[in-house]
Amino acid sequence: MAESHEPAVNGNTGLLNGFEVEPLVGNNKGPIAEKRKLDEPGPRDCDGQDGKRRKGTAPVREEYLIRFGKDQGIAPKPQQDAADDDAAEAFHHKDRAPASNNSRKRGKNQGQNTGRKFGKSRDEVALCSSRTHAPEFSPSECTYGERCRFEHNLRKYLQEHKREDLTTFDGTCPVWQVLGYCGAGWKCRFVGSHSKQIEHADGRKELILVEDEAKKSEDRPSSIEETGIGVVNSISPEVRISLTKRKFHTPKTEIYLKWLDSVQTKTDQGRRGNSSSPEPADTQNNDMLAKEDNRCIYKEPPFLPSEKRRLYFDASTPVLAPLTTQGNLPFRRLCSSLGAVFTYSEMAMSLPLIQGHKPEWALIKAHESELQPPTLTNKDTIVHNHPAYIPSTDSRFSAQIAANKPWVATKATEVLTALLPPNSLRSIDLNVGCPIDLVYREGAGSALMDSPAKLEKILHGMNVVSGTTPITCKIRMGTKDGKPTAQKLVERLILGGGDETSIASLGGATSGVAAITLHGRSRQQRYTRSADWEYIADTAALIKRLNNKTDALSDTIHDQDPRTLPPGADSKVFFLGNGDCYSHTSYDTHITESGVDTVMVARGALQKPWIFEEIAAGQSLDKSSSERLGYIERFCRYGLEAWGSDEWGVGTTRRFLLEWLSFACRYVPIGLLERVPTAAGSGWMQPSIQDRAPAYRGRDELETLMASEDYRDWIKLSEMFLGPAHKDFRFEPKHRSNAYEIQAEG
Repeated sequence: MAESHEPAVNGNTGLLNGFEVEPLVGNNKGPIAEKRKLDEPGPRDCDGQDGKRRKGTAPVREEYLIRFGKDQGIAPKPQQDAADDDAAEAFHHKDRAPASNNSRKRGKNQGQNTGRKFGKSRDEVALCSSRTHAPEFSPSECTYGERCRFEHNLRKYLQEHKREDLTTFDGTCPVWQVLGYCGAGWKCRFVGSHSKQIEHADGRKELILVEDEAKKSEDRPSSIEETGIGVVNSISPEVRISLTKRKFHTPKTEIYLKWLDSVQTKTDQGRRGNSSSPEPADTQNNDMLAKEDNRCIYKEPPFLPSEKRRLYFDASTPVLAPLTTQGNLPFRRLCSSLGAVFTYSEMAMSLPLIQGHKPEWALIKAHESELQPPTLTNKDTIVHNHPAYIPSTDSRFSAQIAANKPWVATKATEVLTALLPPNSLRSIDLNVGCPIDLVYREGAGSALMDSPAKLEKILHGMNVVSGTTPITCKIRMGTKDGKPTAQKLVERLILGGGDETSIASLGGATSGVAAITLHGRSRQQRYTRSADWEYIADTAALIKRLNNKTDALSDTIHDQDPRTLPPGADSKVFFLGNGDCYSHTSYDTHITESGVDTVMVARGALQKPWIFEEIAAGQSLDKSSSERLGYIERFCRYGLEAWGSDEWGVGTTRRFLLEWLSFACRYVPIGLLERVPTAAGSGWMQPSIQDRAPAYRGRDELETLMASEDYRDWIKLSEMFLGPAHKDFRFEPKHRSNAYEIQAEG
């Protein structure tokens, strides 16, 4: 559906590329063109009473603006709260498994999006699994027999319990189209495209599934419903059960934790002895003996930081950040196809990973395209500065985890590196910036910034057990406004702390972190104000000094074995900036003025995934409504391939599509603006994702529909590819400004 021409629309309801487009749900006084973001007329209107443009509003051209008032016959909607990204983040973490065993009881609702209710996307009566893939007359034996509560009559299931086939994607199952078979079998919403009725010699007519032998993969997965098309980093049910029953051993972690416990015990004893010792000389001698003891018992890890795979970042490698809820596989796959060089999983909690929690392991799944070597354009710089970096051995996908204790983080790291295929993870990133109260109270996320000694031990332990996989971390400026601590923390992570709590003073190496990402906001600030790129620039300068002058900046306590230095030529620790990157101009400005190696793009990619195309092209791209609709179609196809083409898979794809559209509706097309975004100081900058655009109408009906903030209009967009929503389907937007108390029409 990604045509390059503008869509043809007829009348007020109109036909768009063969789909009927109805007026916006929120407008009961005219066609779609008479409705766009009807919020309060004051702050949202492009011009104030003084006739001047208000600060923070996009310069939409006059002919597209909607004027409120009696003369125009349009009444504004009641005032709504501004989009609250903090509340949106918290929604996802509500009811997720905690970081510790005894913090609270684990409820039934866990995993992705369990803080909200989405209703059902299920068949009226499910078909028994013994019939799902079998011909009508040759079903497998049902182990439950007469006690089975599922349907065994195939024709009755198809006629009475299964929803009608979808006619989108030309009526062809996207899964079958790729593989030549469909794992959903008779449950598929496109089953008519890969089934037929045959007549036997005795006159009986039998329904059978059809497979395309030419397309069938040689390595057929045991369960396509478990893995999805092209999905990697999955673990088998047997392995997951072994984790749940605590039968999976982590020997590297056990050795490291015993060492850590022993040296901490000796250090604590030494401190207690020091406080009562009247002889300073004796105290010094005891300390020296304790340190020598620690060095003797310490066992070096199999792979030291310098022996790990090399990482590489530069201006030509924009990164897609770990995104709560929306950092799912289909969206990452879409962004990768549009130019995102590196991607990160959504943050996974370490304890549920150790326990084999299926929803948490789903966050680690990646598409096979994310394991391909990255496309790097700045080859001369790579060869000159990083002779040890081999692009062909690199990949695109990294996993992010959260933990609050060394044993939790190290176990999760060893489990990931032991169970997943070699080189399937570019790196494992520790989340040290999550501001959500639930995570913070458990001592994970940004809470670790207030416990630098613990953080150092966690990162060091992760490096010990991760094999060749590099360890990175993502931090914030600090936990409190006006009291940034990131620079002090960065120095400790690179050089090691100078006090007795440092891992280096206990006989180990430094943290060994290979890259650090800094989000230019504090935990207290959340997303309420702009990111502080001046602070990020100062931190980048500090890291450059630490990288280039390690010996000059460190005293003899910090003298290190070269093998313990971070992975990268000349012991370079890469530095990424994050926050408020919504256009190629802001990306280029951050690279040139802040001195970061590259920029991690987060909510800017949710607003327009083609931001990576803009970065590569070095210009703003005016995407037509048809092109944007093509991206929606691509996401739906990727979603069905990942989650399946049955009713559940369609419902899951629809839910995550709506999550994305709740951000995408904020995009203001470049063609509607009086002037395009420019570099800082030379004109108008692309507005923040939190800014509210003036009320406007698009260049066609579809463009106006895509700008709607009413979630029921997002559902209409989803129905163009996923068919009518299930009668029991509900969608609760994460943002309060979109939380209308109206049921979705089925």
